[in-house]
Amino acid sequence: MIGLQVRSELGEIVTHGSSRGIPWSDALAQIDQARFPCLGGLLPYADTAFNERQVGRLLLEVADQSVRDMVGEETASEIEVLCRQVEQGSHLYLWFIGD
Repeated sequence: MIGLQVRSELGEIVTHGSSRGIPWSDALAQIDQARFPCLGGLLPYADTAFNERQVGRLLLEVADQSVRDMVGEETASEIEVLCRQVEQGSHLYLWFIGD
């Protein structure tokens, strides 16, 4: 399971994701990295952070119906909310926390 957090530039947790996170699946492991470079960079056992410019691209990826089907509607919606928090804040990052 990959957890979600918004953190400050100092690493302080601003928001914990409310859902269980993103379940790691074969589909996510084999996602087309050319089409979905942000999600394609996730690893099940590593952390990945996106800054306020990168979350704009991530929002486009999460809007794709195939991604929503893969991660689930609840998780996709949560990613969107957290991305917008990063975009509207200052010096915030969206973290995907691997096991």
